[in-house]
Amino acid sequence: MTSSNPPSHNIFVYGSILEPAVAAVILDRTADTVPAVLHGYHRYKLKGLPYPCIVPSESGQVNGKVITGVSDAELNNFDVIEGNDYERVTVEVVRMDNSEKMKVETYVWVNKDDPRMYGEWDFEEWRVVHAEKFVETFRKLLEWNKNPNGKSMEEAVGSLLSSGD
Repeated sequence: MTSSNPPSHNIFVYGSILEPAVAAVILDRTADTVPAVLHGYHRYKLKGLPYPCIVPSESGQVNGKVITGVSDAELNNFDVIEGNDYERVTVEVVRMDNSEKMKVETYVWVNKDDPRMYGEWDFEEWRVVHAEKFVETFRKLLEWNKNPNGKSMEEAVGSLLSSGD
């Protein structure tokens, strides 16, 4: 009898999911992470939204973390949270702890020419202003995804994470 390991994914995060409490809601556990950098992408603010996006950029680089050991069910939670504005793609990052290259999945903004993209997104500023709201909103969204009870996502979650930008 052979034992098989369940599929495992590594996810590069660069925005709100860097916050341990946000990652814990998505995973329903504490995330195992390693710091990493993604070359060839730029992280932007999005006008009117409190979360960032990344898009390809020849000279860009994005600092973030790789969440390791993500199950298929947990990956589905990431897909639900990221929604249709992001596309999950496979990229290569460089681990900051040992400089090794690592194939991972991440979420890239679908609209590469979105006029709302500008500037640099600031994690610490986001953490102070938005972290608690994200934890609660993501919790509601994942609960709704498991059991919609005939409600639309908007009815279940309410006003979804808008910003005063």
